Amino acid sequence: MLDEKYTGNGKVVLLAGGGKIYTDIAARFVRSERDLEEIVASPYSRQIVQNILDSGHRAALEFDFFLFGVEGYSRVTETQLVRKRLASYLIKSGRAELGGKRRYSVVYPRSVAEFSAQVTLPDGHTATLSGHDLADISRQWYDAGLDAGLPEEDLRYLKPQATEFKAIIGMNAHALLDWFAIRCCRNAQHEIRHLAWQMLRLCRKAAPDLFAGAGPSCVQMGYCPENKRQHARCVGRVLTKEQALEMLRSHGGQQTSAEDFTDQ
Repeated sequence: MLDEKYTGNGKVVLLAGGGKIYTDIAARFVRSERDLEEIVASPYSRQIVQNILDSGHRAALEFDFFLFGVEGYSRVTETQLVRKRLASYLIKSGRAELGGKRRYSVVYPRSVAEFSAQVTLPDGHTATLSGHDLADISRQWYDAGLDAGLPEEDLRYLKPQATEFKAIIGMNAHALLDWFAIRCCRNAQHEIRHLAWQMLRLCRKAAPDLFAGAGPSCVQMGYCPENKRQHARCVGRVLTKEQALEMLRSHGGQQTSAEDFTDQ
């Protein structure tokens, strides 16, 4: 049976991270002449963390690590996700032999599932098939391959990109800030943007001092670096880099708040 899911309903769970913050310890260690035991025993300093974020010297942020469990997203988003190389990924295997017990799960936009088009079949006949029909035909073909004794690691070559992936993802705070800057942007593909905003909300709750100013590039930088590629919904509302430079020349300014960009 086809396990059908739609984009926008993926789940993210924060497995570890937050609580005790190590960024301030790392920053103290670089600058202080005190013994390590004394540095570690010092009270947590929110101001040190804020100074790190304000200065842009983010190396100390790499000592705070966050671990997420993710499910309900498609392989389309997996491909985009793993482009972030400063991260650790453990993705549920599509190769392991499960004796036909593997769920054939797909995740795609409802519009794609419902869209129908006429296609020509191998026998020359035509048929009108929806995205749902194509996904179910793919499932039937996969099940037939299992019944014929083909290994799952071979059959998966013809699985659609809509196949669901599940993963454990680990990133440090520095990598997350960089990733949120790109993937929380309105120009990001809608499914990975949904994933990024779920991760960001969990991070803000677990470690508000580290992620209070996190979000798309325009929130972190105060302007949109996309310039002529700026998303249409942001035109006239968010300064581009070119506009910001021009305002600086004339001693003006404008601020962007993260709340403007929380919609999916």
